[in-house]
Amino acid sequence: MTAGISNFWHSNVGPVRATSGAFRSMARGLRSVVSWRRVLASGSALTSLFLPAFAQAQSLPSITRFDSADMAGYALVAGVLSAALVSVLWLLRQRNRLESEGQELRSALSDCQQKIPRYQALIADKNRRIVIWEGHTGKPEFLGQLPAETGAPQADVDFLAFGRWLKPHSAAEVERAIEALRTDARSFDLIVETLRGEVIEVQGRLSGGRAFAHFLALNNLRAELAELKIERNRLRNSIATFESLLNAIEQPVWQRDSEGRLTWVNQAYCEAAEANSPDQVLGEGREILPTLTRQRIKATATAESPFHDTISTAVRGARAFFDVVDVRGPAGSCGMAVDVSSAEGLREELARTLKSHAETLDHLGTPVAIFDGDRRLQFFNQAFSQLWELDTKFLESRPDHSELLDKLRAAHKLPEELSWKSWKENTLSVYRTIETQTDIWHLPNGQTLRVIASAHPQGGATWVFENLTEQVNLETRYNTLLRVQGETIDHLSEGVAVFGPDGRIQLSNPAFRALWGVTEEQTAVGTHIRLIEAACAPSYDRPDGWKAFGKMITSFEDERPSSQGTLELFSGLVLDYAVTPLPNAQTMLTFVNMTDSVRAERALKEKNDALRKADELKNDFVQHVSYELRSPLTNIIGFTDLLKTSTTGPLTERQAEYVDHISTSSAVLLTIVNDILDLATVDAGIMQLDYSEIDLSDLLDDVSMQMTDRLQEGGVTLEIAASSQLGHLIADRQRLKQILIKILTNAVNFAPEGSIVAMKCWREGSDFVFSVADSGCGISPEMLSTVFDRFSTNSRGGKRSGPGLGLSIVQSFVNLHHGKVSIESTPGSGTTVHCRVPSAAIPHLIAAAE
Repeated sequence: MTAGISNFWHSNVGPVRATSGAFRSMARGLRSVVSWRRVLASGSALTSLFLPAFAQAQSLPSITRFDSADMAGYALVAGVLSAALVSVLWLLRQRNRLESEGQELRSALSDCQQKIPRYQALIADKNRRIVIWEGHTGKPEFLGQLPAETGAPQADVDFLAFGRWLKPHSAAEVERAIEALRTDARSFDLIVETLRGEVIEVQGRLSGGRAFAHFLALNNLRAELAELKIERNRLRNSIATFESLLNAIEQPVWQRDSEGRLTWVNQAYCEAAEANSPDQVLGEGREILPTLTRQRIKATATAESPFHDTISTAVRGARAFFDVVDVRGPAGSCGMAVDVSSAEGLREELARTLKSHAETLDHLGTPVAIFDGDRRLQFFNQAFSQLWELDTKFLESRPDHSELLDKLRAAHKLPEELSWKSWKENTLSVYRTIETQTDIWHLPNGQTLRVIASAHPQGGATWVFENLTEQVNLETRYNTLLRVQGETIDHLSEGVAVFGPDGRIQLSNPAFRALWGVTEEQTAVGTHIRLIEAACAPSYDRPDGWKAFGKMITSFEDERPSSQGTLELFSGLVLDYAVTPLPNAQTMLTFVNMTDSVRAERALKEKNDALRKADELKNDFVQHVSYELRSPLTNIIGFTDLLKTSTTGPLTERQAEYVDHISTSSAVLLTIVNDILDLATVDAGIMQLDYSEIDLSDLLDDVSMQMTDRLQEGGVTLEIAASSQLGHLIADRQRLKQILIKILTNAVNFAPEGSIVAMKCWREGSDFVFSVADSGCGISPEMLSTVFDRFSTNSRGGKRSGPGLGLSIVQSFVNLHHGKVSIESTPGSGTTVHCRVPSAAIPHLIAAAE
């Protein structure tokens, strides 16, 4: 196609240029004709001057004589006339010839003018554009247009801005080629691409001192050929680039033909094969792989399954390990060998280091977890497992981090977030960055964690969970204490002053200034203790006062003992002082106004002495009265029983009724006296239990028999649910019996008539446990807390009212047995008493066992 365009140019444009030369020759001939015509005109004029004289001379008589001058003149005239005649003849001949040539030139010019429009039409078709430069500084002329789909501008002024419609590399290439054409007369042939992906052929030529640049939009076949050329150049550049890259790396790389012969090697291969150049390697066939390895590669490597293995070989006189990869292709194979000798040593060292680090992390108290690049758990220590209370088997299954977070959230162990999805994505974003992320997690169980996530450059992250619960609590408490301290110290009634090691005051409260009668300016921060001593001297000026305080505060002793004492000021105030060493060599002075306390102390001492005497009198009275009342009560009960017998004679019905009342009242009074005596004995700390082995079944039978009359009187039924295998208990039988009877009596007293009092007994280990439940009126919550107090009674709903000592005695006896008693009651639903009595060890039995 290029040759066709060149032939067209020389065959069509050449004649036009030849015709223009003919035009220039014809103009020069015309100018010569004009000059000769001027000569002929001059000769004709000269002849006309001499012709009359010559004619006159011919008419003179023959006798006239001519001298030599005249003859010379005549000869000159004749010569001139002859020359003029010859010139006229020559000019006429030239004129005829020029007229003939002019006719031919006019005919050729007419033919050229007819051909020019046809040539311009051929040049200016839509697939071609020509740019012409006249010399180095001439303005460009444009012929033709390129198709609009190429993206080329239609305007002449925009066409030469190649960067606007050609790809950058194509635009730079065209500009360089045109510059070389115009300055160095170097022709060029280029294939360029437009921004729209169209392919254009550009030719540069010189002709007649002009530079021509032809831009031609190619048809399909030529476009494909041009694209193939572009692709070929690209592939060549890519291959050259890759070869340069492979030559720059330190790993040996080779290429073989289908027969297994080396066809290309890089510089690293040459160094490994101890060769000077790749040509030497190829010429001598130097191999770095053992023969057995090459046979394995040839036998096993396929296009689908490349050969990949670690082999041992000798390189530069030393044994080395290479990781070899060989890929089979249609025309041969290529491979690479990576030296892993140092990597093997590093791998072993890394394994030892990782093991050491894992053991160290496993003994840390800080939870640590390491996730790999796939976000799967790779390592965790014991503290991590204990923090989240996760099954070790689940953690060893290498769960995904997202799965782990979902599991912890389902177990309510992660912070409660409004948007779980956003919080989770933000937490896992550390795997997409290289920055360390720090966050604070407030767990539902009250713990506060600082979570530090460090991303690994090779992928994955290390998560460290620092427990800040105690630190946060301490900071909160410390800040609270600081705030409270200021408020507290300012509102204390005690005077407080803190001094530094230099003897200057650090703080003081209003109470301190009020006690010593000093102003706030006199105790400003930084005031020395000597100035404060002078300000306080009017209130107290003695050696055991501020002078002693100053010595203790500014002392250089390593150990500064604390000191306490009492001061009595001149005003009559009595102050208790304390000198307390503080950290950082500071000292705190505290002053408490004890004036009222000293006065009250004396009164309290007097009252205390009186109360002590009253208590002793009460105890003596209780013991004396209790012992003194028992004798007459015993006599009354005895005589009452005697009156009931037939030996004293019959009694009337009224007398018998009176005797029953006396007997009942006496028994109640005896019980009260016995209870008071028991409580007094317990209070005095002299009650001793008589431990013995008790058959619990017999004890329950005895208690039920003793409660028969009381049950019949109250119209209540007692149901005892007890196993026949209750066994024996080591306790005080009499006191345990009292416990049972008093609890049952209290239940019968409040149980409605016709109801059931249920008693359940069982053993829990060596302890004897029982409960007594009634369906009475119950106990209100405010009374339930005082049921075990002495003389506390709730007669409402009960059949009898008593002094309120029963449950108090029960609690005292149960406590003596090291047991427990409790009451559950709901108003209107009855009351249940629970009691537990442990079995004791009899001292003599223990000694016998030993």
